[in-house]
Amino acid sequence: MREWLTRVPPPVVALALSVVLFFVAGAVQPGFFNLDQAVNIVRLAAFLGIIAAGQTLVIIAGGEGIDLSVANVVTLGAILTFMVSGGASERLLLGVVVALAVGAVIGLVNGLGIVGLSIPPLVMTLGMAGVVKGTILAVTQGNIPGGVPPLLARVVTGRLFGVPGILFIWLLFALAMWFVLERTTYGKRLFAVGVNRRTAHLSGVNVPATVVLTYTLSGLLAALGGVLLLGFTQRVFLSLGDSYLFPSIAAVVVGGTVLAGGRGSYYGTMAGALVLTMAESLLRAMRMGEAYQLIVFGLILVALLAVYGRQRETA
Repeated sequence: MREWLTRVPPPVVALALSVVLFFVAGAVQPGFFNLDQAVNIVRLAAFLGIIAAGQTLVIIAGGEGIDLSVANVVTLGAILTFMVSGGASERLLLGVVVALAVGAVIGLVNGLGIVGLSIPPLVMTLGMAGVVKGTILAVTQGNIPGGVPPLLARVVTGRLFGVPGILFIWLLFALAMWFVLERTTYGKRLFAVGVNRRTAHLSGVNVPATVVLTYTLSGLLAALGGVLLLGFTQRVFLSLGDSYLFPSIAAVVVGGTVLAGGRGSYYGTMAGALVLTMAESLLRAMRMGEAYQLIVFGLILVALLAVYGRQRETA
């Protein structure tokens, strides 16, 4: 059975599981099974999918890389957009640029610490998460002035042909991620670095530069997720991104990206985001608390890791 399952692409398994969970939720709660609910679930999955994009790049790069600063960068990205724009649509672009630039700088520091100082990724990104969180608390003192630009709210929550705007953003984002991973020199080097860094170096790949760029992109994409999340929640608070840390890692792994590095895809992460969002919706339909949601997320992660294995499969 396990041998048969390992031949099925993980994204296919994840999508099939999300469909099964949707039907189960419909059986648990009458009225759950409808088109509007399905669209709402995909909409919620979009935010997790975008936040998990940088995590996907980091994990593909290997070297036991996981970015633990993602959640706090999400919060910081939302706060900066909120404060810099001041709620004015004409200042939205400036707010977004500042948020993305700061996110990229945080990622750059992570990458330089990992490459230049040989600090383990988990330690470096966890330390940076603390620095970011502490800075937010020290600067804001719990008081965050500003506002949500109406344009941002319209783009994210507005509908076109009955479809939420965030889904169009996610689709365009997914195409951009596919292009980066599959059609650019950086994408090819990223997979090479993830497979074997020494071999990649001997093949002429600048491994340190690739790793630093990867963590820089992770910070930038986390900040982008914060900007979009602000448009959805239309308010900002100090724990805005906290609930996305574990799911951002789980979505990548559930979608089939190998923790050892060198193999993975963004469409797998998208499928993983759908599974986790659907699982959360099912638990809410069953009126389970957040603690039980975390338990189920963990069980899903462990179960799929048991099926596909931690280590790289031979082609």
